[in-house]
Amino acid sequence: MTTPDPGTPPAGAPAATPMDAPTMLLASSGPLDPLGDAEDAQVKNRAKVGSARPSALLYTFGVGSIMDLPQFSIMPAGLEDWEPIWRRRQFVPQIDEPRLLDAIRILLPKVRQLRPFPWQPVPHARSADGSDLGIPARVFPQWMRCTGCDFLGPLARFEYTNTHPFRPDLACFEHVGCPGRRRQTDNQPSAAGKGKAPKKRQRRSPAVPARYLLACHDGHLDEFPYALWVHRGNDCPKGAEAPQLKLIDTNIGQGASAIMRCEACQTTRGMGEARGDSGQRKLPTCRGRHPHLNAFDRNCENQTKLIMMGASNLWFSATQSVIVMPRTTSEQRTILADTLRTACSAEEITAVATLPGILRTMLDRRTDLTGVSDEDLLAAAVQALAPPPDEEEREERLRTWDPVDLLVPEWEYLQKPSLFARQENASGLMVTEQPTGDRLPAPISRVIAVNRMKKINAMIGFTRIDELDRVADVSGRLVKLSTRPPTWVPATEDRGEGVFLQLDEPAVAAWEAQVLQTSVWKAHQQAHERNFTRRFSVTAALVDPATRLPAPRYWLVHTLAHLLIREMAMACGYGAASLSERLYAWPATDTRPAAAGLLIATTAADSEGTLGGLVALSEPERLQSLVVSALRRASRCSSDPVCAGRVPRDPEDFLHGAACHCCCFASETSCEKANRFLDRRFLLRLPTSNGETVPAFFGTTDAV
Repeated sequence: MTTPDPGTPPAGAPAATPMDAPTMLLASSGPLDPLGDAEDAQVKNRAKVGSARPSALLYTFGVGSIMDLPQFSIMPAGLEDWEPIWRRRQFVPQIDEPRLLDAIRILLPKVRQLRPFPWQPVPHARSADGSDLGIPARVFPQWMRCTGCDFLGPLARFEYTNTHPFRPDLACFEHVGCPGRRRQTDNQPSAAGKGKAPKKRQRRSPAVPARYLLACHDGHLDEFPYALWVHRGNDCPKGAEAPQLKLIDTNIGQGASAIMRCEACQTTRGMGEARGDSGQRKLPTCRGRHPHLNAFDRNCENQTKLIMMGASNLWFSATQSVIVMPRTTSEQRTILADTLRTACSAEEITAVATLPGILRTMLDRRTDLTGVSDEDLLAAAVQALAPPPDEEEREERLRTWDPVDLLVPEWEYLQKPSLFARQENASGLMVTEQPTGDRLPAPISRVIAVNRMKKINAMIGFTRIDELDRVADVSGRLVKLSTRPPTWVPATEDRGEGVFLQLDEPAVAAWEAQVLQTSVWKAHQQAHERNFTRRFSVTAALVDPATRLPAPRYWLVHTLAHLLIREMAMACGYGAASLSERLYAWPATDTRPAAAGLLIATTAADSEGTLGGLVALSEPERLQSLVVSALRRASRCSSDPVCAGRVPRDPEDFLHGAACHCCCFASETSCEKANRFLDRRFLLRLPTSNGETVPAFFGTTDAV
């Protein structure tokens, strides 16, 4: 249950300018449609305040995050507020990927669509096409500090200005009538020396967001209660209902270093008192606020934590992604059934369920029907009318499902070279098996060039304070994207290329059995348990830490992927941050075969994809030289011998061994595990601090 959020920013109107990325639109509360009153809007209050790439909106500045603009910060609004934007189009575009939708429905059972961000390309620079599209956002935090006089107040005390139609970066909030930091005495003579009062000049000083916030582990986020804090939970002694506050930054950029002061009673209090465990006990309990939804959750009694705007744990995106594979007949029918459910009611589908011609007419403008038979259309109608899984069945799927399940079809496809020659162009996947060179290390058994690929990424929610490790976590930790169960989620469709390497499974299994008996592996297990129990989220106590520690083969494949990313970046023409890993590394179970392989890929949202510089490295001569060079480079680190002998010991809880920024770590955009679970000793024989010999999969550098 939710209640309205009283805090509201000003409304705005659009700037009709071409876009090369989804636009961020400043909007008011209620049903957000910042472009709805464009004809009557004031010029000084334009809605367009910035733009961002689709990948940034998915992983960095998505719904519920705080996006820094040059003069203030905003929060992209919930999915319900996007609906007025979408209603400007007769047909809402969608991305078809049944395998990804099936996984998302485990947690969000009513989702029927994957939608791209509201944006469309422009044919030329002066075109206004797409200027009526954008992502609605609210100003947050809504407490601002004047840079001219340190005045701290709510948004209503400041004036929004955005006058330049082609410079949304100039949009700002200003404190009109700012007195400055110098106080003028009553007896001070005028500049003319005749005792007359000086003529008042209306000073306008820019305002910046007050950077202190409160958050709880259930994903709520709220403004810091500045007035209550400075008066220690009481009213102002001078009786001021809305006392004027000042936030004096004594050491900018050094955390909670500011001092609060009430101008009415001159009471002061440092923000540093809110830090740490002792400071947390002085903070109020959570009000259950969701600024992105303009609402509150009821009955949240969690203890809040002080968090700074811009902190790395303020927002963690929860996403799922798949590589589009050639679709089966069953998957194609699922796509048609989902499209029918979205476009028509159950009564309408029932009326035409036996009429393939009408079904084809209804679906023709919403999805590609090339190669779809009448039989498929009739089967899709039957599937669209089938009742959804009941709650008990969904709970069972949630309990048993693992994110690895999304990777299994991709791994199985890559194990069948006979399918490569019969690839479907509609899937966007084109792979070619390459010969392994004579000098390629023997444990690398297969090389596959991924000439073309299409990757679908979807956002299913987000968390605060602590990252969501897997979809099967406690569902309450996943912050909702809308007040009601969503029927669609935002997604991106990227195209690119890559190189796939597969390791010899018998060699991996024999090596893994040896590693499990070493003291280094036992130290990693103990460090993982310590790390898990010290996590910020209280839900960590509900999960067995052993289920979250990847097997040694994952450490092996992960470390090799990082070494190759660093080496490939110097040869392929793409920056290291543009290369990403996709790891296939899990032991055999009753439901899936063992896997040990990796895909280094680069993708882009551009319709043409990438330029081929990465896939060219799969050629035998180039690849074997690159792999050998990467392994030899990894045998030495500028931080050795400290790095080579690093083993976590109590009370240390870091999740890596012989790995650091000098030798293995990669950028956040490249690594799927935030530089955890890395150890060079698993690849190459390195000296250890205790003299123990750790089994090295590739042996010594002389062997490669």
